[in-house]
Amino acid sequence: MPGMKLGLFLAVLSRFSLSRCFVVHVGEDARPGTVLVRAHGSASCALEQVISPRFAQNFLHVDAPAGTVSVSHALRCRSLLANPFVLHAVADCASALRGVKLRHLVVGRYLVHVRGSDCAYKPTRGDQWDMEVVSLLQAPGPQVDCLEAGAGLFRVQDVLPGTGTPGMSCNVTGTAVSFAEDWIVVSVPLCFQDGSLLEFDLHCTENADQGHGRSVHIRWHLGQGPFRQSYLEKLLRRAAERSESGLLSRRRRSPNANPQFQPPMYQVSVPENKPAGTSVVMLRATDPDEGEAGRLDYFIEALFDSRSNNLFAVDTESGLVSTVEELDRETKETHVFRVTAIDHGTPRRSAMATLTITVSDTNDHDPVFEQQDYKESVRENLEIGYEVLTVRATDIDSPVNGNILYHILNNNGSNEVFEIDSRSGVIRTRGPVDRETVESYMLLVEANDQGRDPGPRSATATVYIVVEDDNDNAPQFSEKRYVVQVPEDLTPNTEILQVTATDQDRGNNAVVHFSIMSGNTRGQFYIDAQTGKMDLVSQLDYEMNKEYTLRIRAQDGGRPPLSNISGLVTVQVLDINDNAPIFVSTPFQATVLENVPIGYSVIHIQAVDADSGDNSRLEYRLTDTTPNFPFTINNSTGWIIVAAELDRESVDFYNFGVEARDHGTPVMSSSASISMTILDVNDNNPEFTQKAYYMRLNEDAAVGTSVVTVSAVDQDINSVVTYQISSGNTRNRFSITSQSGGGLITLALPLDYKLERQYVLSVTASDGTRFDTAKVYVNVTDANTHRPVFQSSHYTVNINEDRPVGTTVVVISATDEDTGENARITYIMDDSIPQFNIDSDTGAVTTQMELDYEDQVSYTLAITARDNGIPQKSDTTYLEILVNDVNDNSPRFLRDRYLGSVMEDVPVYTSVVQVSATDQDSGLNGRVFYTFQGGDDGDGDFIIESTSGIVRTLRRLDRENTPIYNLQAFAVDKGVPALKTSVDIQVSILDVNDNPPVFEKDEFDIHVEENSPIGLVVAHISATDPDEGSNAQIMYQIVEGNIPEVFQLDIFSGELTALMDLDYETRSEYIIVVQATSAPLVSRATVHIKLIDKNDNVPVLKNFQIIFNNYVTDRSNSFPTGVIGRIPAHDPDASDQLRYSFEAGNDLNLLILNQTTGDIRLSRALDNNRPLEASMRIAVSGGSTSRLLQMALHEDDGAQTSRDTDLTRVGSQGKCERAIRQALVFQTQSDPSFSLRCPLSGDFPVKARPQSKAEYHEQPNRAGRAL
Repeated sequence: MPGMKLGLFLAVLSRFSLSRCFVVHVGEDARPGTVLVRAHGSASCALEQVISPRFAQNFLHVDAPAGTVSVSHALRCRSLLANPFVLHAVADCASALRGVKLRHLVVGRYLVHVRGSDCAYKPTRGDQWDMEVVSLLQAPGPQVDCLEAGAGLFRVQDVLPGTGTPGMSCNVTGTAVSFAEDWIVVSVPLCFQDGSLLEFDLHCTENADQGHGRSVHIRWHLGQGPFRQSYLEKLLRRAAERSESGLLSRRRRSPNANPQFQPPMYQVSVPENKPAGTSVVMLRATDPDEGEAGRLDYFIEALFDSRSNNLFAVDTESGLVSTVEELDRETKETHVFRVTAIDHGTPRRSAMATLTITVSDTNDHDPVFEQQDYKESVRENLEIGYEVLTVRATDIDSPVNGNILYHILNNNGSNEVFEIDSRSGVIRTRGPVDRETVESYMLLVEANDQGRDPGPRSATATVYIVVEDDNDNAPQFSEKRYVVQVPEDLTPNTEILQVTATDQDRGNNAVVHFSIMSGNTRGQFYIDAQTGKMDLVSQLDYEMNKEYTLRIRAQDGGRPPLSNISGLVTVQVLDINDNAPIFVSTPFQATVLENVPIGYSVIHIQAVDADSGDNSRLEYRLTDTTPNFPFTINNSTGWIIVAAELDRESVDFYNFGVEARDHGTPVMSSSASISMTILDVNDNNPEFTQKAYYMRLNEDAAVGTSVVTVSAVDQDINSVVTYQISSGNTRNRFSITSQSGGGLITLALPLDYKLERQYVLSVTASDGTRFDTAKVYVNVTDANTHRPVFQSSHYTVNINEDRPVGTTVVVISATDEDTGENARITYIMDDSIPQFNIDSDTGAVTTQMELDYEDQVSYTLAITARDNGIPQKSDTTYLEILVNDVNDNSPRFLRDRYLGSVMEDVPVYTSVVQVSATDQDSGLNGRVFYTFQGGDDGDGDFIIESTSGIVRTLRRLDRENTPIYNLQAFAVDKGVPALKTSVDIQVSILDVNDNPPVFEKDEFDIHVEENSPIGLVVAHISATDPDEGSNAQIMYQIVEGNIPEVFQLDIFSGELTALMDLDYETRSEYIIVVQATSAPLVSRATVHIKLIDKNDNVPVLKNFQIIFNNYVTDRSNSFPTGVIGRIPAHDPDASDQLRYSFEAGNDLNLLILNQTTGDIRLSRALDNNRPLEASMRIAVSGGSTSRLLQMALHEDDGAQTSRDTDLTRVGSQGKCERAIRQALVFQTQSDPSFSLRCPLSGDFPVKARPQSKAEYHEQPNRAGRAL
């Protein structure tokens, strides 16, 4: 067919479609020259045309003589716009065997799959090959060519490639021809006429043991006529109008019907842990076919998770789905399968459905705590209801088996101070927590899931709670009063006592420091701040102070510290006989008149002893005496008295000694000499040379220092004046001796400026009988005899860290018993500590830098107080400055930002993320709690545990509403005022499949042109799923309204494909229900598929004749001028508008035709009594098609009138209508659009009826007769 144009091929391909095709697989690495398509199998064939996509033409080569299509260049999957893609091939073949000449038009469709690592394609089930062949006998002329039975027409292998290979068996459906040894043979005598076609099917199958079992189906059309383009187009078009199958069919219907699932979706449930082999569901599909074509095999394939394939199996014959092994809901809860039912017909047909298996829960898992051991520390003295921590257990069983309740198993005894919220797991205090009573707790918490099938399960966790110490106990002394006796001669730096105090707190709160608060005025004692050991630091002197009472402070190391100042220490000084008696004057001189009586007291010998008790009780005796000594001494008083009469003339002078002895152990004594002069009687008084003496004496003057010499003159001859201190000698500090006519006053005992600053001595000068007195004023001047003394050896003060620079911390003062410069004290700090300064005069300690508790909590300053005497004396004390914490540090989070994620279906109170913050402050200022208050808690969807910082869900979450939460939490301390710090927390909600797919509308329309090619995608059905990932994967299927199976819906893409030719005239609308499944959730929508009419039908009409009665009356205007009828034609296409016109026979305009409506009126020219007959040809066109019909017009003669009496003898309007109705009853059986009318007046009934072909040929061949 060298002259055939491409237009014929395109006409064939556009008008007719192949339901199947030959599938070709080629690798991406195929070399150039690799043959893809072999369009024919004989040298007598020529490849006329190959139609392929534009992108495929770059790598395909067509060899027309060889009939092949091969690869010309390297294949690259990335350049393929479609994979697979379609090739159409049209070949022209000729055969002339045994005298029979035929020409063959071979049309094939090839589906080419390119495979490779980067190739994306949809796999097919196997190789299928479907072709259409039109074969024409080449007989000259239009005569009928007949063939006898048994005549061979042609060999199949000369036309089709591969059908003649060994192992290929073929058979023919039909009775006119058969297949024998590769020949198509006439089975019965067969005659062909131009325009007629004989159709039969050739089915060839390759034996499985010699090949791949390939099946080839060819639809053959056999006829006679010239092999020209115009004839072929006419022949194909005519065949298409009446064909019901094959290439020429506009409605391909397979003899093997598709099976159908009812319902198209299965949803079942099976308990977990059931043994393998447990029946799940029975799949049922129906197939209207009989025999093998109706026998079904069932298959299932997992859609989303390949693991499901290993858990379930289906009996291919019965459709029973059962388990392969035990199921575990917690591993996978939902299994979704594509279910396929395939029949055994030819070709094999299939149906698909979905099976969703939900694994129901049994209580087979124990609750699991987030931690097996919880450890938490709390401070004692917490308020009742304080949240200590939250324990959390989860159960992966379903909610009915995972409703966890908590309780404390060992909540007796000391554990009664805690309770647990049974729902939330929050452990709170219900009683006071005192570390001194119980230092730690161990709680055994049980989580019970309340399950019912088969029963509840539980788990336990251990909670260890350590109580941290608060400084709530002051130190306690071991004794209320300590009494110690210390000998006055104890060596300095000797320990005399240890003070002990205990503190029930622990750690620094229990470390006790001791200090002397008062009573240590002379600084004679020292207490070790750490150990409480008290030492004597300077010599005691019983004679100066017999007892000391010291107040001791015990202070712990807490912040702030607690102290106890109730400790009293009494130091009793024990006297030691360490002082010998001291005579107030030595030597003693006295005179006595010779005429004094016996018993006369001559002189008072006086000695003093600084000791006490027996150590100071003195006894006197005379020494160096002779027998009959005229003097004696009172042992107790020391008075020397006259024991015998004196006789100056015998002895005028006595010199003897006196001894003073104490009663101490050992006994100590002193001696002095006494000179006694015997005088005559004297009558003149001695007189002092001056009545007053003024002297200054330093208090540190040594004993024996001469103070002043007083002098008196006695005018008596040979008178001897003696001197005595008669008064003012307080504490016997001074003594006087008579020598050289004067009285020498000397210092007998040390002076003490603090006790007496001035002495007024009355001195008596006596000659024995007469006397005189004078005053001696001794002013004692101060000496630097005392060192400054601090009241305590250790001071402790507190200061807030936020006090400004220059704040006075404390004023330290020392005392000095001296006076003047000796008592003026200067204060200095021994160490240079830059934070503090001390005023040298006042002792005020002030800050000179800002303090920071977080840098240093305490400072110890060594402060020395020095006097300004010569030499300087000093004392040192220690000042401990405790810095009080002020809430000046905000909490700080360990991270700048926290991220967490949680599934959207988790139960309430699920832990999401834990935040943590620290505060450098101490105590309540550093105690941090967490809150969302003032921040963002996700509109109440989250809570945060105040103590642990764990963020938990408070309500059910929905990722589709809120996929990400941006929360803001605060860490707040408990200082006054409280400080807080915020932190951002981002919580991502992970998706679960909890939303069904949603169609845009519940009902929508799709408009599709009729005659669209089979396999055309007529629409894309789509739904949206607010879930994400695999949870948003949607499967589509038709669940209602697709019987018979007209449409196919791609399960994943939603492409709606037509499986049949769609004909508007047969059915203008299809209503199907589609379902979108995101297992196990579904949604449905109703789809109205409305066909758009195309002009694919020619008008339908029949020949007819008009018979009228040319009866003339005397009435005027009685001729019927109205519409008498309408052309009996209609067009099956709803969109076409018919137009009418006379082609021939109405040259005289006997009839008036409305070209739009087809209405017919009679011309006035017929209003006469002349007979008339006419034959007319009318053209009726609709869209692009037109047809002709014949019409005969004649008047009713007598014979006709007699046959139609009811019409011609009509005399009234009613009879006319009845007659027309009778005519319409017949007419509407063939054409409902045909109609007639009666005239409005007169007796001119008209009848129109269809005209048979015989009647038409019997009509005279004339255009009409003149009136």
